[in-house]
Amino acid sequence: MYSSWRLLNLSPNNQNSTSHYNAGTWGIVQGQLRPLLAPRVYTLPMVRSIGKTMVQGKNYGPQITVKRISTRGRKCKPIFVQIARQVVKLNASDLRLPSRAWKVKLVGEGADDAGGVFDDTITEMCQELETGIVDLLIPSPNATAEVGYNRDRFLFNPSACLDEHLMQFKFLGILMGVAIRTKKPLDLHLAPMVWKQLCCIPLILEDLEEVDLLYVQTLNSILHIEDSGITEENFHEMIPLDSFVGQSADGKMVPIIPGGNSIPLTFSNRKEYVERAIEYRLHEMDRQVAAVREGMSWIVPVPLLSLLTAKQLEQMVCGMPEISVEVLKKVVRYREVDEQHQLVQWFWHTLEEFSNEERVLFMRFVSGRSRLPANTADISQRFQVMKVDRPYDSLPTSQTCFFQLRLPPYSSQLIMAERLRYAINNCRSIDMDNYMLSRNVDNAEGSDTDY
Repeated sequence: MYSSWRLLNLSPNNQNSTSHYNAGTWGIVQGQLRPLLAPRVYTLPMVRSIGKTMVQGKNYGPQITVKRISTRGRKCKPIFVQIARQVVKLNASDLRLPSRAWKVKLVGEGADDAGGVFDDTITEMCQELETGIVDLLIPSPNATAEVGYNRDRFLFNPSACLDEHLMQFKFLGILMGVAIRTKKPLDLHLAPMVWKQLCCIPLILEDLEEVDLLYVQTLNSILHIEDSGITEENFHEMIPLDSFVGQSADGKMVPIIPGGNSIPLTFSNRKEYVERAIEYRLHEMDRQVAAVREGMSWIVPVPLLSLLTAKQLEQMVCGMPEISVEVLKKVVRYREVDEQHQLVQWFWHTLEEFSNEERVLFMRFVSGRSRLPANTADISQRFQVMKVDRPYDSLPTSQTCFFQLRLPPYSSQLIMAERLRYAINNCRSIDMDNYMLSRNVDNAEGSDTDY
């Protein structure tokens, strides 16, 4: 496979599966055979393609302006919206960089983006997506009903279909591509069926059941309604639906075929109704998926996604949800202190005692990010632990641009843990580059930047 994958037609539109000569290709296109591929089959082509298309000689891409502080009663738009509107107007070729696809200027804030601000704004954008500040994602129906799997996962919002929405989905794809290219994961929790669609594996009924158990059960009960003793005579007394409408992922009642509102649902056509309802739900996010893939194609070779499983793509984009202390120990570098120092021993013991949620906050504090890559070798920057000459039991500080934690001396591990917890829970902004305050002024008053 490694030497011959280029000869295969991996297009998702390749529907010709009749010949036994292309059954293997069909198995890869449909997804069943992808788990059998050796890692180098799907990783090395991606790595080589990314290397050949990398922008050389630049530390960062074009400058993007972001305003987070409201002035004169004007509420700022979400960071995601601000950055999306600027990035989609750029040339795709200018964004294919190894670390920072763009440089962020925070208006009115004392922060100089040497990498930390870029990382921090991406973390904030992920939070905006999952808290509903930006309406591109919705919780899985299982989350709303509190049943079944994937209650902590999100789907693309099928109702977000305006041109503005599709532009934002395209930008989400750019973010995913940047995450793959830079090996800096996004903190997103998308349902498995979303990842399947992004790598062009056709959905089946089980995928729908994993995010909307109650709806699949309802459709099954309609399909086999005669088992409950219901006949053509009392069908409409027992079934509240009277036409070809069904429930969308966001809970809205929608026609499942064109003109479905005027097509009566009867005992005799219930099988067709169920088939159409399932077909609708398996394809209701197609426009949003296409927009995301278009954005990804700006940054990475999208055809190669047809060699990946959904899980492999998720790990490329999102890394590992758990922050591993052992991984951090493998990439640490000490300054003004050594591994045997009491301060270092206390620090690792404290981090091991933290919950994963606290370790995520710690990662945000020291790097601006909240995920680690799935592969330790992909961590491009060493984690630095530095002892600084400050008063005993002071608060720790960090330099997110350099993945650096600065620890003052402490009188006990208990006090260190308390100070560290205070810092990670209360310091959410990068704002000590005071020399930048005069430079980060708002020169865009009245412009079309639209904060």
